[in-house]
Amino acid sequence: MNIGIPKERRTFEFRVGMTPAFVQMLVELGHTCYVEHEAGIEAGFSDQEYVQAGARVVYSPHEVFGRADLVLKVIRPLLEELEWMRPDTTIAGLLHLNTTRSNKLDLIQKKEITAVSYELIALEDGSVPVRSPLSQIGGMLAAQIAGRLLQNNAGGKGILLGGIPGVAPAEIVIIGAGQFGAAAVRAFTGMGAHVTVLDTSLEALRRIYNRYPSVTTLVAHPYSIGRACVYAVVVLAAVHVPGQLTPTIVTREMVRSMKPRSVLMDISIDDGGCVETSRLTTLEHPTFIEEGVIHYCVPNIPSLVARTSTYAFINAAYPYIFEIVNKGIDRAMAENPAIEKGIAVHHGKIRHLP
Repeated sequence: MNIGIPKERRTFEFRVGMTPAFVQMLVELGHTCYVEHEAGIEAGFSDQEYVQAGARVVYSPHEVFGRADLVLKVIRPLLEELEWMRPDTTIAGLLHLNTTRSNKLDLIQKKEITAVSYELIALEDGSVPVRSPLSQIGGMLAAQIAGRLLQNNAGGKGILLGGIPGVAPAEIVIIGAGQFGAAAVRAFTGMGAHVTVLDTSLEALRRIYNRYPSVTTLVAHPYSIGRACVYAVVVLAAVHVPGQLTPTIVTREMVRSMKPRSVLMDISIDDGGCVETSRLTTLEHPTFIEEGVIHYCVPNIPSLVARTSTYAFINAAYPYIFEIVNKGIDRAMAENPAIEKGIAVHHGKIRHLP
């Protein structure tokens, strides 16, 4: 099989779709890997490393997409990238097609492309093995980002997350006790902040309570979320519904009740967002102010640590990639239910989109 590994073209997306180590494994299995010039440079992987792994480095994105039977990307493709793909080929990545523009979906259907969305790959227990490590990275980074946004030079309230003796720590509210939320709890508590976690799952709250006795846990419903927003200086909304757009759980009225110059991070923004006042931002321009509150709504936070993130999601994705490469997409999805759940579009026909 011909496998294409392009350079990501979105602003401040530094990750790459495959590491040299796994390229070498694919080549040893008899496959051909075409890597675009400097595709991995921002993640610390040189062209020479890919060449030594057996890849062919090409200097045109048209050639990478045009030669490939399978394109390995990180995030959703641009329209021009879909135009470069041949009909009836496959693209894989964190595609989030449930929030993509209709003209892209129309082109995918017209060209009978198969789209494998890593974030939709799910095991029988409901876990999402490829998305999970990136959620953990994002949660760890969230504390660093929130700490900077609270600084006066960023327009924040001028509060140190951990406080000092005689000065109270920052009040942090995390809505969602999944992989992202749990990692954020670890990071915020490690920096000395006081953390409150809300979730609808008592089991998820129990796991947080047992591991972090100092953390306050609350069942999430409109009243408890509204009350928590009033006293928090950072609200982190990390709600995820696999394969679906996230519902609005933080209303404009709740945002209006927050302290001026406090911080609101909508981590669900890549699935539509769960805060009424949210809108998509980028790592280049990550924040805006609405109702006097600093909003941070960046979908690709893990790209800030591109090397760690690339290793993390490729380590999780490679078993599924290798199965698709070795068996072909039709047989792989027929034999592996996890892969079947990850097929958002199959030969141009929409399967798993809300």
